[in-house]
Amino acid sequence: MKQLIDFIPLIIFFTVYKMDPRMVDIAGYSLEVGGAISGTFFLIIASVIVYGGSFIKNKTLEKSQMITLMAVVLFGGMTLAFQDENFLKWKAPIVNWIFAAAFLGSQFVGQKSLVQRMMEHAISLPDEIWIRMNLSWVVFFALLGAANLYVAFTFHEFWVDFKVFGSLILTFVFVVLQFLVISRHIQAEEK
Repeated sequence: MKQLIDFIPLIIFFTVYKMDPRMVDIAGYSLEVGGAISGTFFLIIASVIVYGGSFIKNKTLEKSQMITLMAVVLFGGMTLAFQDENFLKWKAPIVNWIFAAAFLGSQFVGQKSLVQRMMEHAISLPDEIWIRMNLSWVVFFALLGAANLYVAFTFHEFWVDFKVFGSLILTFVFVVLQFLVISRHIQAEEK
């Protein structure tokens, strides 16, 4: 459920971005709705509400949620301030590269990799598998960041579609592949 709630700001951004621009009166103020700039405005508002509500409920945010919220406010704020969507296009690549760096750094800091810390409560795997899985997440996030950057600045008309659907599909496929690797080792361990 938490993962679905995290997608609410992205869905709102996508919906507003795809709308034909039009003026809407809200509480006595005229606001243009539709396109990248207003989509960014709604993305920031929705992110603050969703993550603010999560913080109020749980008294904390996960590190990934904090990074995402800070990136939305920073890059979204620059997009609004300069009226240039190119700032927002950098958000996904940079956030993905931060995640890649975090997974890579966890190989050298502490006794367990990041993927092991996140998943060891549910499964037991040999250390070399944890290391390989962690490094595969490094490569995945690095490549996903590069793909987002390439699509955003090469195929402008598709970058939002790729950001929402392409990244989601690639992540889903990657997680399924990870599950297949894990399941092989769980079956071997049970025998």
